[in-house]
Amino acid sequence: MKSRCMSQTQRLTLLLLLILFQQSYSQRKMIKPEYLQKGDTVGILATARKVDLASLKPAIKLLESWGLNVVVGKTIGKSQNQLAGPDWQRATDFQEMIDDPSIKAVWAAKGGYGTVRIIDRVNFSNFKKKPKWICGFSDVTVLHSHLNNMGIETIHSLMALSVANASPAAIESFRKSLFGEKLSYTVAAHAFNRSGKVSGELVGGNLSVLYSIVGSESEIDYKGKILFIEDLDEYLYHIDRMMMNLKRNNYFKGVKAVIVGGMTSMNDNDIPWGSNADEIIRDIFKDYNFPVIFNFPAGHIKDNRALIFGRNIAIDVNAKEVTVKFD
Repeated sequence: MKSRCMSQTQRLTLLLLLILFQQSYSQRKMIKPEYLQKGDTVGILATARKVDLASLKPAIKLLESWGLNVVVGKTIGKSQNQLAGPDWQRATDFQEMIDDPSIKAVWAAKGGYGTVRIIDRVNFSNFKKKPKWICGFSDVTVLHSHLNNMGIETIHSLMALSVANASPAAIESFRKSLFGEKLSYTVAAHAFNRSGKVSGELVGGNLSVLYSIVGSESEIDYKGKILFIEDLDEYLYHIDRMMMNLKRNNYFKGVKAVIVGGMTSMNDNDIPWGSNADEIIRDIFKDYNFPVIFNFPAGHIKDNRALIFGRNIAIDVNAKEVTVKFD
């Protein structure tokens, strides 16, 4: 009798483990929007700061050179102080584009600030049934994170406005990501790197935006994932404050690796903070043993290489170089 009872307990335990495994697997399985083909249409709109049509001519020309059609959103050329029109208008423009079956990708024209003001106005019901690529970086981190929670991949890439000053490598990586060509990067080693080999799902974006959505519906779980961060125009003590907050709240526990992109145009006070952004981040991560990559070519820099968030990547960090390969 005792033996049979133990056997039932073991079976129940195994069943519970199987359920947990299936739940964990289903959470990791991301939806990949359809890659683009020649003749497809890309929509360009502004979810945040205002931008005029003339500034987007290089981006439109680029997409057309790839054999794509372009639809310009109603927010382009609109203005309400810093923003590309009122919140309802930016939300409506985005809603119409993600619901339009003829548009295969939506590309943010410009970042700045404002996407978080519209995210809760958007209904993603139809989008979840037929996802399309959402592209951009910086303030678009709100969308990357929100859609990651829905299990949908997105493209962290240059903005439409950035095309005129972007490096050829950044532009080519964006093209590859849209058309489904393999992405892989090899970059020189950095003195602050921590060596190691690991694979996992890539998530992240702009550090300030990630910090600002903590506790919201758009917040993502970093555990078991590879975290990418970058930032622009922050005071150095702000970088320290954000990183300390995330550390003290255990956001870095269970992270598989961290990729640090451009920490660009940082500010300091009259009395210096005493460490640059990379040094601040290095010191935050000294208590962890996962691989860390510094000075990766992505972020607010000309060489802003495309990254596919939600995609599994394999990284190899050694004293000579760093390789990042996307599945």
